[in-house]
Parts: sequence; C-alpha cells; structure tokens
Amino acid sequence: MRQERTNLTPASRQRTAAGLLGALIIAVVLALLPVGTALAASLTSMDYATLSGDRVRVTFTFDGTAPEPRSFRTVDPARVALDFEGTTNTSGKRRLDIGVGAVEDVATAKGGNRLRAVIGLTRMVPYDITRSGNTVRVLLAAPGARTASNDSGDGTAGTAGTSTNAPTGARITKVDFTRGEEGAGRVQISLSDPGIPVDVERQGNSVIADFMGAASPDRLHRRLDVTDFATPVSTIETRQHGDGTRVTIAAGQEFEQVAYQADGVFTIEVRPFTPEEQDGKRKEKEYTGEKLSLNFQDIEVRSVLQLLADFTGLNMVVSDSVSGSITLRLQDVPWDQALDIILRAKGLDMRRTGNVVWVAPAAEIAERQRLIAEAQRQQEELAPLRSEFIQVNYAKATQLASLIRGSEGQSLLSERGSVTIDERTNTLIVQDTAANISDIRRMVNRLDIPVRQVLIESRVVIAEESFSHELGVQFGLSKRTSDLTGDGGLIVGGTQGNGYETGTPTGFTVDDSEGLMVDLPAADATSSLGLAVGKLGSYLLQLELSAMESEGRGQIISSPKVITANQKEAYIKQGEEIPYQESTSSGATNVEFKEAVLGLTVTPQITPDDRVLLDLEVSKDSRGDTTEEGPAIDTQAVGTQVLVDNGETVVLGGVYERTKRNDVERVPFFGELPVIGNLFRSRTRVDDNRELLIFVTPRILDEAVNVKR
Repeated sequence: MRQERTNLTPASRQRTAAGLLGALIIAVVLALLPVGTALAASLTSMDYATLSGDRVRVTFTFDGTAPEPRSFRTVDPARVALDFEGTTNTSGKRRLDIGVGAVEDVATAKGGNRLRAVIGLTRMVPYDITRSGNTVRVLLAAPGARTASNDSGDGTAGTAGTSTNAPTGARITKVDFTRGEEGAGRVQISLSDPGIPVDVERQGNSVIADFMGAASPDRLHRRLDVTDFATPVSTIETRQHGDGTRVTIAAGQEFEQVAYQADGVFTIEVRPFTPEEQDGKRKEKEYTGEKLSLNFQDIEVRSVLQLLADFTGLNMVVSDSVSGSITLRLQDVPWDQALDIILRAKGLDMRRTGNVVWVAPAAEIAERQRLIAEAQRQQEELAPLRSEFIQVNYAKATQLASLIRGSEGQSLLSERGSVTIDERTNTLIVQDTAANISDIRRMVNRLDIPVRQVLIESRVVIAEESFSHELGVQFGLSKRTSDLTGDGGLIVGGTQGNGYETGTPTGFTVDDSEGLMVDLPAADATSSLGLAVGKLGSYLLQLELSAMESEGRGQIISSPKVITANQKEAYIKQGEEIPYQESTSSGATNVEFKEAVLGLTVTPQITPDDRVLLDLEVSKDSRGDTTEEGPAIDTQAVGTQVLVDNGETVVLGGVYERTKRNDVERVPFFGELPVIGNLFRSRTRVDDNRELLIFVTPRILDEAVNVKR
C-alpha cells in the first residue's frame, strides 16, 4: 500500500489553521442564531390610505422581503391580527391612529420571536391581505359592505384572511358524502391544493360553499340525493360558478353546520337540531369561549396551539410527540370549539387543571391515566387500615351500611374494607384506609340529617238547609146516636171523637167506628181544625183541615289533624264500630263490626321549593238506615293527589245535593175539580239543600321547633 504525505510549510499551516478557526466561529454563530433570524426582515414603517367608499388600506413596509403573515380575527371585540415570524419593529412607533370607516387604529406588540400587528375595528368587516415585495397590505371594506373589492391594482382582492388568488391549475377532485356520529351529514370536498380560498355561507335551509378560482370536472356537476342516509342533508349540488365551483347543500330539517379543513380535504358537517337534542348537547358540551377566526395553510400544529394559548392566556404544555401540520379555516367560532376541532383532526386530547392545559396524543393521555389509576390502586393496597366508629343519629345504621356496601362494584369500601353495625347504639364500625373512611364519613354526614315533618290539617264541612210544607184534609159523616135536642151546633176539634161542644146541644155524638170519605191528612201535622158543616138525616157531615211547616239549618265541622315525617304514611280515625250479625258456613251466627268513622290517611312529600305533594284520603262515614240485614253506612270520601304551597289551604272537593219535591195526593175526578177539588187532595212541598266541602292545609314544621301537647 502506497502512502502519500503532504508537506506543509509553517506559513501554509498558519493559514489553514486560521481558515478552520474562522469557519468554526461562523458555524457556532449561525448555530446560536434563532431559526430565521439571519434572513428576517424588520418593520420600518406603518401607514394607511383612505380609498373611495370609506375603505381603508393599511400598509406594512419592511427592510427586506416581507414575511408571510399569519392572520386571525375576533368578533367581540372586532379585531384583525397579523403575526410576522422573526420580525422586529424598527419604525419607531408602536401605534397608528386611523379613525376612518370601520378602522380605529393599528397597534404592534413583540412576543418571543414574533411581531403581532392588531387592527382595531368598530365592527367586523371583510378584509383582504396581499403580500408583494417588501410590503404587506390589508384592505378593509367600509362598514356594511359584504365583500372587499380590489384597489388600484395592488394585488388581488381575496377573502378574509388570505388572498383569493387560487393556485394555478387549482381544482376540485372529489365530492363525497358520509353519515357521521349522532346522525350528522359530512360533505367532504377534496382539493388539489390546500390553498384554495373558500367562502361558506348559510342561506335559509341551505349551506353554500364557493371555492374561488377552482375548476371542477363535468362528472362532478350533478345533484346527489342523500335522503336515505337519515341525516339533515337532503341534496348536494355541485356546479361551475364563475371562475370557481359552488357546492350547495340543502337540508330538510333544522340543523347547525361546522366547516373545517384538514390538509387537502374541506369538510362541512351538518348536524341535526331539535330543541330537545340541543338541550342535551348543551348539558354535555357547551362552547363558551370568545369567538375568533383562523385561516392557515399547512401550519404546524404546535404553532396553532401556541397561537390559541396566546389568545386565551392559558398556560399550555404540549407533549413532544405532538407533530405534523394542519390546514384550517374557521370563521367566528368559540376558541374552545376551535381547539376541540384541531385536537380531533389530529387525534389529540387534552387535560385541564386550573389555568394549565396539557395537550398530547389521545393514546398517550389514556396510557398516563391508566398508569395513574394503577398507582392509586397500588397505593390503596399498601395503605394501612384504620377502624372508626361513626355514630348515626337520625337514620338507621342498617340502611346506611347497605348504601356503603353498594352493589355491582359500586361499594365505597376498598377490597380490604369492611363495615359492621351495632344496632343497640345505632353505630357503624368501619375498617378501611383513611381516604375511604373520609369519603364514608362525608356520605354519612350528608345523609344523617333530621327528616322534615309536615302537619296536615283537614276540615270536613257539612252544611244542611231544609224546608217542608204540608196541607191535608179529612171529611166524612158521623151517625146520630140520640135525639136532637137543639136546632144546631158547632163541633171544634182536631181529631174525630175527641172534641168538645159549644152552644145548644145537637143530640149528635161522634161515632168512631164510622169511616171517612176523604182521608188525606198532613203527615206529622202541627195543627188541625175540625168543623161540623151540616147534617143529613141521622148523619153529621164533618170536615178537618191539617197543616205542617218546618224549616231547619245545620252545619257539621270535623277537623282531623296529623303530623308525619316526609314521605311517610300517617292516618287518624275517630268514630264508632257498628255490630251486625253474619252467618257462618256451619249455620251459626257471628257478630262482626263495621266502621263508621271520620278518617284521614296521608303521605306527604316535600319538594325542593318547599311545597308539599300530598297523597291523601279523607272519609266521613255515619250510621244510616237500619235494614233487616243490619245497619247501612252512609259514606262520604275523597282520594286525590295534590300539590300545595306551604301553609296554603286548598279545597280538595265537594258535593252539593239539593232535593226539591212537590207531591199531591187526591181523590180521582173530584180532586181535579176547580176550587172544590181542594177538599179532595193533599199537598206536600219539600226543598232540602246539603253541601259537603273538604279542605286541607299542610304546614312544614321547623326543625328547631318541638311541638309539645
């Protein structure tokens, strides 16, 4: 093997060493410089120009090639923010007051290796951002304008947050539809370039997406009927619109939509919306963060997470395993929803503790939680056991022990723990780790409280009013039993055979054996008038009128009261037991009893707003008519469930009964004759009124008050 040697002179050796040393110094300096610092430009000036129609153009000038700005916006307050990486402000001013149209001012701030320029607005308006050479221009429309037009040739007007210059040859390659979770419809549009600008707008029951400057093949120009997928989306129509493509999504029911982009796929998700489902979703997940807009192309995930951390002021810790980039466009969405979308798109998850958010891949977080749970389980297995006596004051220790033991893995005890009961002292004896005993004691303190009590007052009121009127008549002939000794006479009395005589004796006496021609007296007559009106041979014609009228008013008030615990049934009775005979199978008789009582049965339930829900039965029974089989029972009762305010009196129910009767008894034919027919008929008129009312008043008793009787 031949060896070659190169001989260096001392001078050449010095020059070589110097060159190596210089190269080493340059390499070290370049290594110590932040990435992008060597080529970064500085902001040298900020100015603005007023255009026609109250439009404003803000210009940022740099001392070199202008960096590509990353922008986002907030709706409340209305702001447009631009981030310039690796840039410093050497213009000498940090604020530019404008006060024209919708633009108030421009303010800059340095944060880390980034310069942020914030354009303050009176209200959010469309804006365009263009970059040309060493300048970045922001064109802001006038208040009330819908789109921002291009000014005199400086760049091309675009959509909010990015230029509308679509990449050369930009096109839509595919339009697809899938059914997502919870019945959502997902329309996925594949783009040849992620930088194609998109404008999404909702019009009534349709969502319109315009892909500006993007062509689409004829095979995609069609209407898809996706009704069979059971989503809010009914049809999807794709067609050429100007120099771009329009996708119209029609929905057949109420919905909400979310649009986002991941790399070269733009997704519009249409979710079903009903009031019931919306209430359920809000309980599960409700986004309450301040709204912002994000429009990035191929931005690193770590960078967009850092941007959200700066926007929210949260301390964010990002795992080293988080990597990759994302293209997204979000308009006026809460920041927490934007974060959720980014995490789902990249398979990430987060955990928040106070003001610190930890972001990592979902699998990494799940593994960490598993390790934490495993460590806690091992710690429980190694923790020493303690024994404690827990005194139970109001509840039953047996019931609390059942709750502590639980069922199907719901026990508050560890695998080594146990609980026993001393029924004599109503005490729980718990043996477990200190942490579990602390949890059990908190549960006992929460449940071992006095049960609230309710006083139920009931009143049964029976009001009666009666009126009765009767008028009757009796007349017939009495046979003469002695000679007439006078020329006439008058007999005054009420009942035949029991009168007395006045005037000259007639010689006639009453023969009680004689019947009456008309016998229609008033029942239970209180007065009567008897007359001898004439004689026919040996017979004396007699007439008796009888009448009765009665009127009465009465009121019966029964007021049972009972106190019971919450959700515990109570009853009270007062009355008599009526005996009756009952035959047995052997033929003998047995004495049984029927209750005729005033009774109240109630189960109260106190609601959280201190009202009382009552399940109650109120009855008032009394002895009725006596029959051959035994006495009957007159029953008056009501059973109901009612919700009553504390201390309020409510009428549970009532019965109003009226008896009105006109009775006429008469002799056929004669009783129908005018005037004289009154001697051949009897009248009875009855008008009785009876009313039953049942009142109830619940009162929640104060726990601090002891009722002593």
